[in-house]
Amino acid sequence: MKDGQEATRDGAGVAGHAARPKRADARRNEKTLLDAAAAVFVRSGVEAPVRDIAAEAGVGTATIYRHFPTRADLIIGVYRHQVEACAEAGPALLASAPTPYDALARWIDLFVDFLVTKHGLAGVLQSDNAGFETLHTYFLDRLVPVCTDLLAAASNAGEIHSDVRAIALMRGVGNLCIGAENDPRYDARQLVGLLIRGLRGRD
Repeated sequence: MKDGQEATRDGAGVAGHAARPKRADARRNEKTLLDAAAAVFVRSGVEAPVRDIAAEAGVGTATIYRHFPTRADLIIGVYRHQVEACAEAGPALLASAPTPYDALARWIDLFVDFLVTKHGLAGVLQSDNAGFETLHTYFLDRLVPVCTDLLAAASNAGEIHSDVRAIALMRGVGNLCIGAENDPRYDARQLVGLLIRGLRGRD
C-alpha cells in the first residue's frame, strides 16, 4: 500500500480501475494536506506534531497517516510539492508578467520563499533515509530548466546583459538565503533583489 501511495504521489504508478474515479479528489485532498504541512513547518519546523498539521488541514490525524505513513513520507511530500509549485510558476509567470525580466524577478522571489521557509528540511535531508537521496537531483532537474528558460527569455528580450548560467544564479541566491530564517535583521530578499537587478548591467 505504501508503494502504491508513493507511486501515485510521484505520478509514476498506475492505479487500479476502482481508484481512478477518485484520483482527482485524492490529489486535491493530498494538496490540502501538503499545503497545511508546509504552513505548519514554516511556523514550527519539521518536527511539529502531526495533530497540528491535521488541525491546520481540518482533518483527523488518521487522514494524515493514511496519505503519509511516516514523517519522512510527509517531509518528502512537502518538499516535492513546493518544488513542483515553483517549477509550474515559471511558465505561468512568463505568460502573465509584463516582461520576461519581471517574470524572472517574480520567480526568484518565489524561489527565495522556498529556500527561506524550508525550516529544518535541510538538516533532515542529511539523514540516511533512502527516500531523501534523490531529492537534490529532483530539485535540480525540475528547477534549473525553469530558471534557464526565464533567463533566456529576458536575454532574448534584451532586458539582461549577462551570460550567467541558471545553476550559478540559483546557487548564488541560495547562498544569500543562508541563515535568513534565524535572523530577523537579515533581509535576504533585499540582497537577492540587488543581485537580480545587477543582471541588467549598466544602461
